[in-house]
Amino acid sequence: MSTEEKSLNFIEQIIEEDLKNGLSQDKLRFRFPPEPNGYLHIGHASSIALNFGLGIDYQAPVNLRFDDTNPAKEEQEFVDAIKRDVEWLGYQWAEERYASDYFQQLYDWAVEFIKNDKAYVDSQTSEEMATQKGTPTTPGTDSPYRNRSVEENLDLFERMKNGEFAEGTHILRAKIDMKSTNMLMRDPIIYRIIHKHHHRTGEKWCIYPMYDWAHGESDYLEQISHSFCTLEFLPHRELYDWFLDQVVDKNLVRPKQREFARRNLSHTVVSKRKLLQLVNEKHVNGWDDPRMSTISGLRRRGYTPASIRNFANTTGIAKRENLIDVSVLEFCIREDLNKTAPRVMAVLDPVKVVITNFPEEKEEWLEAENNQEDENAGFRKVPLSREIFIEREDFMEDAPAKFFRLTLGKEVRLKNAYIIKGESVVKDDEGNITEIHVTYDTDSLSGSGTEASQRKVSGTLHWVSIQHAIEAEIRLYDRLFTDEAPDSHKEKDFLEFVNPDSLKVITGYLEPSLATAQNEDKFQFQRLGYFTVDKDSTAEKLVFNRTVGLKDAWEEKGKKEENIINASLKDINKYFKVEIEERAVIENAIGENIKSVTNFSLLQNSLKKNINNNKSSLLFANWLLKYSDTIKFSDVEEETLQKLYNMSLKSESSFVRFETIQNLKKDFSNFENFKTQLLDLKTSEKNEEVQKLLSEF
Repeated sequence: MSTEEKSLNFIEQIIEEDLKNGLSQDKLRFRFPPEPNGYLHIGHASSIALNFGLGIDYQAPVNLRFDDTNPAKEEQEFVDAIKRDVEWLGYQWAEERYASDYFQQLYDWAVEFIKNDKAYVDSQTSEEMATQKGTPTTPGTDSPYRNRSVEENLDLFERMKNGEFAEGTHILRAKIDMKSTNMLMRDPIIYRIIHKHHHRTGEKWCIYPMYDWAHGESDYLEQISHSFCTLEFLPHRELYDWFLDQVVDKNLVRPKQREFARRNLSHTVVSKRKLLQLVNEKHVNGWDDPRMSTISGLRRRGYTPASIRNFANTTGIAKRENLIDVSVLEFCIREDLNKTAPRVMAVLDPVKVVITNFPEEKEEWLEAENNQEDENAGFRKVPLSREIFIEREDFMEDAPAKFFRLTLGKEVRLKNAYIIKGESVVKDDEGNITEIHVTYDTDSLSGSGTEASQRKVSGTLHWVSIQHAIEAEIRLYDRLFTDEAPDSHKEKDFLEFVNPDSLKVITGYLEPSLATAQNEDKFQFQRLGYFTVDKDSTAEKLVFNRTVGLKDAWEEKGKKEENIINASLKDINKYFKVEIEERAVIENAIGENIKSVTNFSLLQNSLKKNINNNKSSLLFANWLLKYSDTIKFSDVEEETLQKLYNMSLKSESSFVRFETIQNLKKDFSNFENFKTQLLDLKTSEKNEEVQKLLSEF
């Protein structure tokens, strides 16, 4: 690998160091080892890119190995989906392997462990084992079965394999150290009984190896040189090495486990358990729902392999976990599709426009550029007729000065067509605009070179001819969760953050060139965003998924809410300096602002940030609890609330004390804790309003 081409990440530095220390280049071998108990997600994509990328850079083989050691959760469907996803991302594995390929060898080694007094059959209940294992701060105690004879252990283990015992009655444990500071080293389980059909071995086995036992030994059997995994496996490295110590041949390559940080993506979850819950509880429509963080879901939504690979390369490899904003992923797909996606016209919220001086029977086919970013993309023909659709938001009857779209008496250009001028509107009985009447300048055809065509107008609109338009189902997908880290709040169920507006289904009207669009074809709907054809699409009914908008609407919303918080904090300073009438106006305005903020994490952080000795900050923190519909008392950590109440009751400001007492009246779980403090305050309080409130207790 050339170090001149790019700086090395810490994973590559480990490999380079091993090569310098004598590891032969031809001994390098990597693997991607998914468990076939769910679909791959964006976190796996980063791991795939890492391992297969190393294979490409070092010209070393990379195995795809399925760690299929738990038949209770694994299915062939997941195996097939994983293979499909890896191939779609553009990678090829050297060998397809399975942990189940090694079941016999793993069993034989386990028998040797027993013979060498390094393993024993334990017959405790799971509850008894948990007690006997101790805690991180207290050592464990030996199992009462730890000193079973080799003969008894061999007999029981053989009978476990033969299916003579029920699940949970016996396990095989490694005999290591019950006093180890690493809990994983306290006689870990090697085998457990599972009476389930295995997708490859059928009913042959009634015992199955634990992940920690099978994983490292599978690496060794495949002669994997470097086993890269995420940080949660760092405590497992000691056990990984202990297991290898028992079986390794010094003449063979010994695998080395090293850890890197998981990439967490905002506004989503990547826990397989939680993804499965979303599927099973019908919050989404299957593993490949375009709102899911699964590779299948991203593919169906319209993401490309190149965009996901670019995302993995952009975010890089780190030693510390961090939250990557989903806008980074969205940027990667915009950047890719901007180069490759044909531009077309579609109207999603239509209002009818009648070009009154365009002959009724006439249709004119105009030339439109397919992609200005790609000079080889060519041109297509789009039809213009007397009646067209434009977006409803592109017209205002009484428009402000800075409205640069269609209004009465002003001109705009129709994309690839003519300049039109708003003349009049037709309304229904309720006053809703049903038609907009315009005239067009016959000499102003775009690109014609006439003087009229070069006239500058306030804006350009996309449109479709009503006569030629294709109706299509448009699925407007948005982020699945409203919070950036939905599963990080201890007091909240992550499902409480499911975005109720994550999918809206509407009817759109498309230009006729899209009639032959096929599954996964991608387009830019001009001025609207990038869209891809869904697999539900048929020749009779096209279905499009919105992949991503042209702009990051969430970033704009986030900045707006941050600005609301900051502006409210500034305004609150005035509250202490004005008369009672003005104070009421300020409080009402700030209260309305707080209600408009829906970002849970922003509110949580704002609350914690403002628990300090500043009276304005304390008043704002209390108002957050008073006015927010998003954050409730039960959502805030007990320690945080108690700190807020303590500081607020001692505040120099009677306004702060008053609001705190009001909040305590509603926060029943904390009221009793502060009853003594409130009674003490009752004897010393000088403010009449606060004293009146205290008299209620």
